[in-house]
Amino acid sequence: MTSRTRLAIFAAVAVLVVLGAAGYVVRQAARQQAAQSAATPVATNDDLAAVTAVPHLAFRSTALGDTYGRVALAPLSDPDGPRTFTRAACERVYARADTAICLSAHRGLVTTYQSHLLGPDWDVRRELPLTGLPSRARLSADGSLVATTTFVYGDSYAMPGQFSTRTLVSRAAGGPSEDLEQFRLLVNGKQINAADRNVWGVTFADDDTFYATAASGGTTWLVRGSLRERTLTALREDVECPSLSPDGTRIAFKKHGDLPAGQWRLAVLDLATMRETVLAEQRSVDDQAEWLDDSRVVYGLPRTGGAAATSDIWVADADGGGTPRVLVHDAWSPSVSR
Repeated sequence: MTSRTRLAIFAAVAVLVVLGAAGYVVRQAARQQAAQSAATPVATNDDLAAVTAVPHLAFRSTALGDTYGRVALAPLSDPDGPRTFTRAACERVYARADTAICLSAHRGLVTTYQSHLLGPDWDVRRELPLTGLPSRARLSADGSLVATTTFVYGDSYAMPGQFSTRTLVSRAAGGPSEDLEQFRLLVNGKQINAADRNVWGVTFADDDTFYATAASGGTTWLVRGSLRERTLTALREDVECPSLSPDGTRIAFKKHGDLPAGQWRLAVLDLATMRETVLAEQRSVDDQAEWLDDSRVVYGLPRTGGAAATSDIWVADADGGGTPRVLVHDAWSPSVSR
């Protein structure tokens, strides 16, 4: 085979690949358009000032239609009622009273991702570094600290050792970001320097202390971090995606236990006694839970039994009792502003 023939074959294959990719994008867009056309419109309320003036829930709307992916707000008094849409569209969102972090995607032949800090009007205040596929996002209680987790290798936590994350903590006011993998990881007083260290799922306690998940060698730990000391200190094993309760006494988290790979149960850890309470939710939850109040946690679950890329926000009692129920239909990535 001559070099000219090989070049012609390569060019033909390249054209077929491009045409195939373009056709896939067109077909996906057509399917999405058809699903949106058949969707039932959601009830809306356009008074943004009114809903932000009271305790409310912010979330990513997954109701099919023109507002799919947009950030919506609803009062805690009626979270599944009419929703007020902001101008932001996010893959993952977390909001406080006048600040929000939005991890967004721009899809096409090549998908790119961005991280934006948003102001009270939901306009972009500044862009933050983002190095991979969006996974987790959190703000401190006063909105001064921002944490983002992205996948830079692999695409899920389901296969231990087969993914790599990057978690950054930034100050909303500006300045350099902190890469938590550069902090000292201490387990039983011994520093862990393995190359496979990963850190994800930050939850803030104050302007210095935070909790997160660290992993190495197939083991995960709940760690207490210090921004000033640049340390991560392991507290116990098998804790992922921690979320600190409003009163600062408990951690909601997902645990793997002896479940199959890629499955987790929700639980709550008392920080004073290290006593664990498994919640009544029996399904696998791959989310960083949020506290609705001091007695209930909320989390996202994909909708089952259909092809639509939608989900619902569920609520469960933190004491392990009760029956989980849907709090908000067609929603994902909840955060509570009290």
